[in-house]
Amino acid sequence: MPFQRSTDRMYDYEVYPKVVCDGKNAQITIRALGARAGFVKGEMCRIVVKALHGGNPTYYPASADYESIACECHEKDMLVFSHTFFGEQMFFLDVTHAQEKGVPFRERFSVYCVHADLAQRIPLLGDFHLHTTYSDGMQTPEAVCADYRRHGYDFLAITDHRRFDGSLRARRFYEPYPIDLMILSGEEVHLPPAFGKEIHPHIVHVGGAYSINALMERDPSEHVPTDPMQRSVHGMCPAIMDQAAYEAQIAEQMRQLHIPENIDPVPAAGMVWAFQAIRESGGIGIFPHPNWIDDVYHVPDALCDFLVDTKAFDAFEVLGGENYYEQNGFQTARYNEDRARGKWYPVVGSTDSHNANPTNRNALICSTLLFSSGRDEDAVLRAVRDGYCVAVDTISDDFRIEGESRFVRYACFLLKEYFPLHDELCFEEGRAMKQLATGTEEEKREAAAWLSMLRGRVERLQRKCFAMSNTQEQ
Repeated sequence: MPFQRSTDRMYDYEVYPKVVCDGKNAQITIRALGARAGFVKGEMCRIVVKALHGGNPTYYPASADYESIACECHEKDMLVFSHTFFGEQMFFLDVTHAQEKGVPFRERFSVYCVHADLAQRIPLLGDFHLHTTYSDGMQTPEAVCADYRRHGYDFLAITDHRRFDGSLRARRFYEPYPIDLMILSGEEVHLPPAFGKEIHPHIVHVGGAYSINALMERDPSEHVPTDPMQRSVHGMCPAIMDQAAYEAQIAEQMRQLHIPENIDPVPAAGMVWAFQAIRESGGIGIFPHPNWIDDVYHVPDALCDFLVDTKAFDAFEVLGGENYYEQNGFQTARYNEDRARGKWYPVVGSTDSHNANPTNRNALICSTLLFSSGRDEDAVLRAVRDGYCVAVDTISDDFRIEGESRFVRYACFLLKEYFPLHDELCFEEGRAMKQLATGTEEEKREAAAWLSMLRGRVERLQRKCFAMSNTQEQ
């Protein structure tokens, strides 16, 4: 490959900004970080800027974009030049100069050029679907948050089965402390039976003000809280419906929907109702793991087609949960086929993790990389609704990305050139969060002080790396 993730070059040199805006002049700095081959003041360098998608000018002169720039080094170990980049793509910066003792220096760096809409957005990595001890997970909510920050996550939603209060516990635990991890409210929705029929498919709810699981009467064995402070972010939520009122809601959906004969009407109507209820709560509804093999597929193809055709959900979990091809591979095939037939919807990736330890092979299996207009919860949810997101598969070392092609290409660059640096900063904060969540009283005091010192480091890295979005006050 012409570029690799986490190369020596990344740690011997820094390039900033890494992302520039199409058609706008950018000042690029290349700085040696203790590397033997630095830059000498007064030395002349040559930089050849090469557009990745244009082709080699020897063979494709009509489309190639190569430009040679002569540049004098005005400061020790630092090279600064200006250039206007065109087109949404990666550009190689091939730098040559005469190194000490006449040995020539050749090194390749890279930047990425984006259109104006992406230039105003911040890349954030996270997970919308995982579990804790509030359902069938192995760690407490606050410990899971710490572990995933240590893994490099900018946001996450705890989505325990039938439980909203696990996510609330995590939010309230860290609320007094200066952390940069965004913890979203969430739950995995399991609807109760209606008209004596089971509604089996799961639904992921993220970011809403109150629980959907707790909107209706439940069997006491399901442990769904009734306390408003455990049902909602701010203690305000709708009254709990009895079975008759709940079934009336499902019946109304069955009257309004045109449900084909090969689809069971109660589950179909129930899912559409649940997705609508999530939107009313201010959250996003994610359709998760239809191709999870739960004896056979969790959701039949006919019901999947119906949910796509009715635009029932806000995002599709195209990747996540398991590492066998019959899940993620077939869900990816569905997404691509739906796009080919004009059916558009945002896609996300999730771990569906029940164990956040790095020894768990599935702990880091998939994630969502989104491009947010701000560093707040509303901006993150809006980025998903508007489709500014991709799903990332890290089942193997050779990651793959699913989504719109322009976002996929940009995400590939970021995963190789930006996120390794970002993840180092997150690791330090995550370790302090874990100490805060699980340590002795003395260790907790130390962790709180440590977190105060670490606060804002990722944001400062973003401001350095992104030419346009780094100037936006959030």
